[in-house]
Amino acid sequence: MTNFFSRLFGKSRPIAPERNLDPHEAAAALLIEAALIDGVYANIESDMIAEILVTSFGMDAATADATLKKAEALSEQAVDAHALTRHVKGLDQSERVSLKEALYDVSFADGEACKFEEAYIRHVSSLLHIDDAHRTAARRRAELNRP
Repeated sequence: MTNFFSRLFGKSRPIAPERNLDPHEAAAALLIEAALIDGVYANIESDMIAEILVTSFGMDAATADATLKKAEALSEQAVDAHALTRHVKGLDQSERVSLKEALYDVSFADGEACKFEEAYIRHVSSLLHIDDAHRTAARRRAELNRP
């Protein structure tokens, strides 16, 4: 029982991300969270996220790897999606559009569509003020690009 309270109130408790968080790191953390929803964070998913950072956000490979490492640590600390999406809103419109499709790309990367991943993407889309029509179109494009 004492162990329960120490874990509950101890230092290992999740904390909200810092206020001046890089929007690209926050976006990568959202992609990682989407990958983790089904309980497995496979190499194919992390490789997909690194590829998205390069192609959608124009990063070089070294910057993408560093951003991915920071985002993985951030994902472990994140309290909820809202704490991350408020930073993602700092991205320009084209990058936010790429992010919504990238969420589906990561969701489909392991070859399986999961209803929990879909629910998470709907939630993030609503936090980013992306309507259902745009989200559905992004899903269709991601399904067409599916391996």
